Amino acid sequence: MKELRSFYYALRGIGHGVKRERHMRFHLIAALAVVCAGFWLGISRMEWCLVMVCIGSVMGAELFNTAIERLTDLASPGRHPLAGQAKDVAAGAVLVISIAAAIVGALVYIPYII
Repeated sequence: MKELRSFYYALRGIGHGVKRERHMRFHLIAALAVVCAGFWLGISRMEWCLVMVCIGSVMGAELFNTAIERLTDLASPGRHPLAGQAKDVAAGAVLVISIAAAIVGALVYIPYII
């Protein structure tokens, strides 16, 4: 039972991210488009692995970013330079992983499109 509750809490956290975070919804829509394109273009099993790792990495980074933002807001409700830096660094991590995922996507999909 304890393990099932853990899954419930994790799914609730994902749901929170999807419901309340605009960027998470954007990433979810992008992931759906990428998966549909993968089926349509018939990418290989290895390419699917790369695409899925990228999708999971971006979604996970976005969830970590949301958690860091929430904790920062709780710990520092007022404006503080370090709180702002923590949020900026977390957002930067999402950007870095998103750019890397876009590059992998281009490397996988462009040859099929050309």
